[in-house]
Formats: sequence, C-alpha cells, structure tokens
Amino acid sequence: MPDPNGFLRYDRRLPARRPVPVRISDWREVYPPAGEELVREQATRCMDCGIPFCHDGCPLGNRIPDWNDLVRTGNWDAAVESLHATNNFPEFTGRLCPAPCEAACVLGLGGQQPVTIKQVEVEIADAAVARDGLRPRPASAPTGRSVAVVGSGPAGLAAAQQLARAGHTVTVYERDDAIGGLLRYGIPDFKLEKQHVDRRVAQLTAEGVRFRTGVEVGVDVTAAQVRAEHDAVLLACGALQGRDTPGTPGRALRGVHQAMAHLVAANRVVAAAGDGRPALAVLPDGTPIDAAGKHVVIIGGGDTAADCLGVAHRQGAAGVHQLDLYPQPPTERDGARDPWPTWPWVLRSYPAHEEGGQRVFAVAVQEFVDDGTGQVRAVRIAEVTVEKVDGRRIVTPLPGSEREIPADLVLLAIGFEGTEEQPLLAQFGVTRNGRGAVDARPDWQTDADGVFVAGDMHRGASLIVWAIAEGRAAAAAIHAYLGGVGELPAPVDPARQPLAAR
Repeated sequence: MPDPNGFLRYDRRLPARRPVPVRISDWREVYPPAGEELVREQATRCMDCGIPFCHDGCPLGNRIPDWNDLVRTGNWDAAVESLHATNNFPEFTGRLCPAPCEAACVLGLGGQQPVTIKQVEVEIADAAVARDGLRPRPASAPTGRSVAVVGSGPAGLAAAQQLARAGHTVTVYERDDAIGGLLRYGIPDFKLEKQHVDRRVAQLTAEGVRFRTGVEVGVDVTAAQVRAEHDAVLLACGALQGRDTPGTPGRALRGVHQAMAHLVAANRVVAAAGDGRPALAVLPDGTPIDAAGKHVVIIGGGDTAADCLGVAHRQGAAGVHQLDLYPQPPTERDGARDPWPTWPWVLRSYPAHEEGGQRVFAVAVQEFVDDGTGQVRAVRIAEVTVEKVDGRRIVTPLPGSEREIPADLVLLAIGFEGTEEQPLLAQFGVTRNGRGAVDARPDWQTDADGVFVAGDMHRGASLIVWAIAEGRAAAAAIHAYLGGVGELPAPVDPARQPLAAR
C-alpha cells in the first residue's frame, strides 16, 4: 500500500541537468542518472488516491501506482516486471514522452506538483538494463505463421516484439540503413542516446525478430512479394510528411528547409562519429545543412522545434530565434480551458531553451528575404492574432508590426501532414484519408484484408506512448487473425483518443 502522506513530506524534485556549457559541447543526454535515494523519495509521493487517473492519462495503461510503490519499498526487480507488463520500451517513453500521466496525476487536482512519474519510469528501465541486460524472452514454440512489419519505429518494434514472443516469425522491413525509425535519426542523442535503441534491437534479434535494413517496401521489394512471403502485414511507416508553407514568398530560397532534414543530417553526423567515421551535416543531395556560425530561425513551438534548437546550439549557431504563431501560454493550467485531468495548454520550456536562443510568440512569417543570390538572409515577420471560426484557424497580421530577423538557415517545424505518399500504398491497395493517415477498421485492418496499420501512420503524428500502445494493440489483432492461442494485450482500439474536455 502506498504511503498516503508521502506527498506531504516530499516536494517534487528532478535530478539536476548537466551544466549548459558542458552539455552543449557534446551530444550526451542532458539528464544524468538520478540517485536511488531521490528516486525512492519521489516514488513515495505517489499517494493512495483510490482512483489513479494517471491510468487514463497513459494510453498504455501503465500500472503507475504499483511500480511507484515497489520502488518506494526497494523492490526493483518486481518494479521492472510491473513496468514491462504494459510497456515494451520504458527507456524510450521515460526519456521522450511529455507525460500526459503527470498531467492527470491526482496531486494536480489539489494544487500540488504531480509525481515525477516519467523520471521514476526511466530509472526503473535503466535498472532493468543494470540487472539483467534486457534478457530476451523467446517464444517456447513457433506457430508456423509469419508477419511482415513495415517500419521500425516504436509502433513497429512494439508489435514485432509482441508477435515474436507469441511464437510468430516476424520480419521488420526498414528503408533506412539502421533500425529505429525516428528514434534512430529523428531524435537527437541529447534526448536519447542510441545505445538504448541498440540494446532493444539486440533483444528483439535474440527473440527471433529478423531485420532487413535498406529495403524500401514498394521499391526494393514489392507489396505482392511481401504478401506472398507472409501471412499478415503491419504498416507502421510513421507520419513524416512535413507541413510546408509553399505560398510564403521566398520559400524556394536556399537555406529554407524542413526541420526533419536538419535533424536527420545532424543525427547521421553523430552516428558516424560514434563509428569513428568523418561526416558532414548534409542533405541527401550533398547540400550542407549545418547551423555552425549561422543565424538560425526555427518556425514552430513544439518538440521538433526544441530539438532543432538544441542541435543548433551544439553545432555552434551564431544565434537562434524560435517563432511561435500563438501567444505565450500561461505557466499554470487554466482550469476553465483545460480542466484536470486533461492535457493542459501551458508554457513548456525544454532543456534546449535554457541553453540559449530567443523565443518570439504571436508572430507569423510574411516573407523569406532574398540576399540577391537566391540565399535567404532574413525572415520578415509580423505580430498576429489567431482565432478559430467554424473550426478554421484565422490568422490576422497586425498593421505596422512587421520587422526582419536575420536568418542564414530557416527550419520549418510546423507539424506533419500524415504519412508520406509512397509506392507501397497503392501496391497494398490502401489510401490516405483527409488527414494524410491510413484508416483502420475495428480489428486494425486497412481496406486490404490481412494488411494492418498502427502508430503515426494511422493516428497522424502523435506521442510515443500512443505509438507503442497502437503497436501492442495491432499485434493482438494480428495474433487473433492468425488464429494464435490465447490473447495478447490490447490497450487501445483504433478509435481511442486522448483524454480531453468536451
């Protein structure tokens, strides 16, 4: 039973981040490991609240009060088992998820600071590595059925592990040269060092999962070939179609790029350095996309924009501005707008923000300014108001508010428009809906029988916990489709949405 007075005896505390001058000189993770005493103290703050709304905040259904209390009492092995019962990759979610579970913590209802659920989670995950090195759990007997998983992000990997442990032969197809999807080349190492991905790939390999890298389904191998070799197919290709602003004057100038292009190039440089190989931050066509010595403007206020900000600092940018279309959010939840336990609209400052740069709110780019040679030299912005009319966003510039910000490199981090249009869609006989995603029937199948979909390809760009939850749920549906014995965990259904006020 949890300590009902723990939250009264201890305040919310997180481990101190590595000093800014130190961490921007390398690509190591920002947070050092928390000491066991701090973790147990914070786990003790998890109160005996009766109805743990954190369960509703987390689509995985993580047993948060259970493993908090196991940490409190020093039962780390049981905490590891409890955490992995619902989450295949807690070392990923503990580092990358924005923690809707914390927004739904009952302590938030009483004006207290929520339990540091995310920090306790990552410490349990790291304890699992220290204790048994992520021991493989291969199936006791094969089923003789085969599944293809297209895409190796968190949704694809979670489904692959569930299906392999159920005895099915699983092959993961990845068009990149390494496994991990956005975890590999989209997320900077200062948020997720790639050793964590490598450990899970090794575990899945030991459990029988086969990986085929550098293979683009629909190009290097046809959908017909994949269907002929496997009894079921799961599409988990993500939602990488970046939102653009083609109508903005000057968009075609050199130096204006999608944010993901910058992140992928930087991650490839870090990966090459880790392998002892020299590399430059360039686009696939060889165009440099390095922030070193440049004035950088990042357009967007979310996670991707913050990742670009941290990368720019480490590459040695001369200066960085981050532009946000919306006004600066409040620092605390507005109960009238976002009542507990829903996800609140509040100002979120990432570690990258304390490293430098300037945030500018309630502005929109009016023009990318040419230096006369076809290279961007500045962005012309205006202050704006934003309102919703009949569900449409209306952006109105304020007269006389225009000004220029120097810019040698502009990064568009304004969201994603769904999964990319690619040959495999037509070959499998599936189409994108109006949101650029692929619809799923209640059994997770697409319009093509035997072809399932999960993760961002189905939801649109979302949180890593949703990707893993959908991967697990789709795996359960595939297991049933193949006539597997028993049931696999299915934490969500295709229509499930985050907790929200109506």
